[in-house]
Order: sequence, then C-alpha cells, then structure tokens
Amino acid sequence: MEKEILFGAAYYPEYMPYERVKEDIRMMKEAGMNVVRIAESTWSTLEPEDGVFDFSYIDQVIEEAGKAGMKVIIGTPTYAVPSWLCRKDPGVLVETGQGESYYGRRQIFNLLNPTFRCHAERVIRKLAEHTAGAGPVIGFQIDNETKHYGNMGREIQAAFRKAMEEKFQTTENLNKAFGLAYWSNSIHNWEDFPDMRGCINGGLASEFSAFQRKMAADYLMWQADLIREYKREDQFITHNLDFEWKKFGADIAQDGYSYGVQPDINHYEAAKALTLAGTDIYHPTQDDLTGAETAFGGDSVRSLKDSGYLVLECQAQAFKYWTPYPGQLRLQAYSHLASGAIGTLYWNWHSIHSGYETYWRGVLSHDLDTNPVYEEAAVIGKEWSKLGEKINGLQKKNEIALVIDNHSMSALNWFPIDKDLSYNDVVRWMYDSLYEMNLECDVVDVRALDPSRYRMIVTPTLYSVPEEMLKKLETFVRKGGVLVSSFRSFVADEYLRVYHDKAPHILHECFGMSYNQFTEPGRTRLKGKEVRYFAELLKMEGAESMADYEHKYWGRYAGMTHHTFGEGHAYYMGCWTCKETLKELYRKAAKSAGIFCSELAWPVTVRSGVNREGKQIHYLLHYSEEEQEILCPYDNAVDLLTGKSYRKGEPICLSDWDVKILEEA
Repeated sequence: MEKEILFGAAYYPEYMPYERVKEDIRMMKEAGMNVVRIAESTWSTLEPEDGVFDFSYIDQVIEEAGKAGMKVIIGTPTYAVPSWLCRKDPGVLVETGQGESYYGRRQIFNLLNPTFRCHAERVIRKLAEHTAGAGPVIGFQIDNETKHYGNMGREIQAAFRKAMEEKFQTTENLNKAFGLAYWSNSIHNWEDFPDMRGCINGGLASEFSAFQRKMAADYLMWQADLIREYKREDQFITHNLDFEWKKFGADIAQDGYSYGVQPDINHYEAAKALTLAGTDIYHPTQDDLTGAETAFGGDSVRSLKDSGYLVLECQAQAFKYWTPYPGQLRLQAYSHLASGAIGTLYWNWHSIHSGYETYWRGVLSHDLDTNPVYEEAAVIGKEWSKLGEKINGLQKKNEIALVIDNHSMSALNWFPIDKDLSYNDVVRWMYDSLYEMNLECDVVDVRALDPSRYRMIVTPTLYSVPEEMLKKLETFVRKGGVLVSSFRSFVADEYLRVYHDKAPHILHECFGMSYNQFTEPGRTRLKGKEVRYFAELLKMEGAESMADYEHKYWGRYAGMTHHTFGEGHAYYMGCWTCKETLKELYRKAAKSAGIFCSELAWPVTVRSGVNREGKQIHYLLHYSEEEQEILCPYDNAVDLLTGKSYRKGEPICLSDWDVKILEEA
C-alpha cells in the first residue's frame, strides 16, 4: 500500500485541443496532485491500424510525470474498441436481447468473441511490456467499468448450455430445479435447450444473469493474468468497479448518480482478479449532497478485500448541478478517506472539447485555466501532503454487516415488490438509515458473509436464499447475534422456487412469527406513518409486535416485530415505511447487540477507524450549509487539521460543509 495518499486525475492528452502536457503536469503538481491515470479507452490512438502501435502520448506523460515526481496508473484500453477491429470481424460487437449493436459507443463488444480476445490480448501485452518497467508506473487498471453488456450472442448461449449440462447432468434434474414443466418449458434432450432471449422462467433467466456476471468477472481475471506476466512486484492491479446508475427520467448519462448494487457484474467475483480494489463513485452535489453515496460505495468496495481501496473516479464539477459549493469538494475528498480509501482521482483533469462528453467538466473548465474547483483541489493536495501517513489507509472493524445479493436482485426484476420499488431502493433505505444514525457497517456479498465477524446482520429483501444460509443465520441468532430483516426476505431457494412451507422459511421460529398473506398497503399506517408499496401481514407466534398496522382490516396483524431466540434477537420489518420508524427498530436492535448508538446524527456524520500508528481516528463530516455546534464525545482528542485540542463535553464548532479529524490522545 502506498504510504502517501494518492491524489490526482484521469488524464487524456490525446483529447486536448493543443499540446500542453508539461503545463498540465505543472498545474497538477502545484495543486498537490501526485498521480495520473492514463491510456484506458484510447485503443484507436494506441493502435491506429491493425498491428501498428503508437506509444508516444503514453511515453510523454510518463516522462513528464517522472520529472515532476508524480506516479502513473496505466489503464488497459479495451473497453472502447477501434472501428478497424469491428470491420475485421462484425462479431466483435455484442448481440443483446434487442439485437445487433452498431459501432460508435463504448462497452459494446462481445467479451467472448475470439477475434476480440486475440486483439485485446495483443494490445494488453504490448502496453504492459512497454510500460511495466517505467519507474513512475505504480499499477495497472484492467479494462474500465466492466459489465456483461447484455451479451446474448452465440458464444455465451453455447457456454451457458454447457455449464447447465455440467451442473445438472440430466435434463430431468434441470427441469425439477427450475420447475420447467410450467407452460411446457421442460426439455428432455440437451439439444433442445432454448435460446435464453425467449426465456420466461424467472429462475432459469436469473441463473443466466448470474452466468453473464461470471463471464464478466472471468474476463477481468483473464486480463489480470496477462498483466501479471509483466508487472513488477511493487505494482498493483486494480479496476474501477461501479454501481447501478440512479436515473430520473431521460435515459442519458448526466441524469443520475451512483446508487446501489451493480446488476451487470458481481463485485465479489470481480475483486478476485485484483490486488487493490478500486471504484467509481458519483453523487449528487449542492443542496442534495448527503455523503450517503460516498459511504455506501466505500463500505461496499472496502469490504471486498478487507483493506484500503482506491477511488479511481469521482467528479470535480461535471454537470451544471454538480458544480460544488465552496467546501464541498474538500468534504467529499475526506469522506472517501473516512471510509478507508487510500486516495482519490477525479474524472477528469480537463473538460472535454469534442466528442460525446463535452457536457462534462473536469478539474479544469473548458478554458483550461485556474478556477475555484482547481483552487480547492490545491487545498486538499496541500493538506494531504502534510497529513500523509497519519490518515492514509484507515483500518475499520465494523460490528454490523449489511448483506447484498445480485441473485435476489435478478429475482426481483422478475417478481417485483412493486413497479415503483426496486431491490436497490430497499438496500439504500436500510443502508441510508444506518448511515444517518452513524451506525457504521460493512456492505457484504451474501456469499462472503462470515457471521462470526459481526454482532448485527441486516438483510434487505434477501429474496433468494439457499437453506444452508438460512441455517447459518438461525445459528447466528441462537448464539447471541442480532438479525434485522425486511419484507420479501427468505422467499425462495437458489433456483427461485418459492418455499412451500411456513414463511419465512426455516426462520419463522427464529423471528417468532409467520405470514401467508401480503397486500397493497392502501390507507394502512404504522406508528402513525404512511406505509407504501408492500405490506406482509405478520402473525405473532411468540414474538412481540413492535407496532400493529393501523387499518380497519389489517389492524389485527403486526408490521414490525422483535423476538428473543436462544441467546440472540431477531427483528423483522414487514413493510416499507418512513426512515424514522426503521430507525426506531435499529435503535432497539443495536442495543440488543451491545452496539453504541451515538446521539450525533446526520448531517453530522461520524466515521471512525485506526490509523497506521494504532491511534483511534474519528472523522466529523458536516453535510450542511448551516453552522452547528456539537459536544466532543471523546475524552481527549486533537483535530489533525488545525491542531486544536478538545476534552469530552467541550464544544466543537462546525462551519458549512466542514471537516474535523479527531485523533484520540
């Protein structure tokens, strides 16, 4: 792990309207930046013709960065293919459920196509061989925001059928696993295995989605294996894992932000290819800046490798509604470190003057001159250079795990909770409520969950669960753990066969309740608050009702419950309601788990950990333009940014969009 905090930007001299590499490096250095990321997405510049390579723009950046004492991350250029490759073999372009793709956009290739693989391997090897020995190069980013791109072409269809034959051995086993007798979908000869574009069986379709995600993760491992043949021991392999993009209407890139679990690649699988986890996190700014997206992304990516991670992309200003208020850029930079990041790079250094993304502004605006964002970045660079090792690579040991699951996400695309409520909506509802209460958590893939590491486990709408996991959760509670689960959890097995006994399957005794009906809430309320989208009608079987529904007919049923089971506790939220009600449940659950629940709450966010010197560090992040005074919650602490000392109970003044970093004495 780098000792100094990495701070920089993606840099594309080949996009510039005129030659200015030396000037850009000078400006970066003056702003305290120490790293640039180059080369990803520029295959047609690196290899303008089949077999003809040009490393001049790469060499120039490496040379100038080296002179300035800066570092370089090399990105493989494979996620945007050159037109000559598609002319050579049109099969390079991905075929999706909507048909063939047409050349132009990025991320439209068939990652299983042999022609693509052959040429991708050649350009990766050429690039790695050319750059790995350069002193300033500290690591490689493989590909860029990789996904399966909706691939439904010939290669992946054949590979999936082979995988199903190997997994199930006989068509009878396949038919039984997915209930293919329904609508006469069963097959009795492997040659009759259907094209998945027409599949109407949610279980089999979700199995195919999992296979698509695995192919994307395997593709990253393939690239990583190539890089390992050339890289030095001190060079890392990373990738910018990104998240589902929350959209607000028109389907255009600038209409949204990083939101929740990525549906088109599984981060847990993909991270196996990496030595350093990396991520892209984009978030609302101005009056909508809450820090929740930064925290969710950080807690997700940090948990993949149980170590520091690198933010490879975040915005400086970008769109009109992402132009940060004074102080917000600095606040967000520290928010990444507070989640355990070892550095932050902006996308990108300069605004784009031509092509698709001219709407996007980088650290420099289109005039390529200084501006308030650049000047605030320079403040960050100066502080990070000074603080260095004291705050880099914060180690975190959280007592709460929030469990995520791509397979449940796929299932709920087939069997929606409600047309207006997605899987990620529930994930963010449950995560954001913890975040606003300053109850820190790890965001953990269900397959990576080790219950023994946590006191409290939260499962947002964990729809598809093998019985083995259900028994593991039951044991966790019986031995003293605290389980908090939401509606539409534990409904079906791994093939999306709905369990045919008392719900929730296996865990009804653990929760001390059951249900066999659910409903549209209508006028239903819970603790005086509106219930929306979905409500399970919970019947008490030993549990206590924390609140019954307020409704003429549904009032005989509970909406949220608590049950003591063995040495532990199980809490269940049977409906979607306001965060305040969910937080009331969390407060009781945290108390049951022996987890301290601070009186401080958002917009004052507290993120804690241990630095390399073994000192306890607490970030106080103030997400508001209103000044606020809080009382120091620690016996003795010093603000690393100002050197000011505080004793317990002494006032700490937080200005608009402020940051304090308290080190306990």
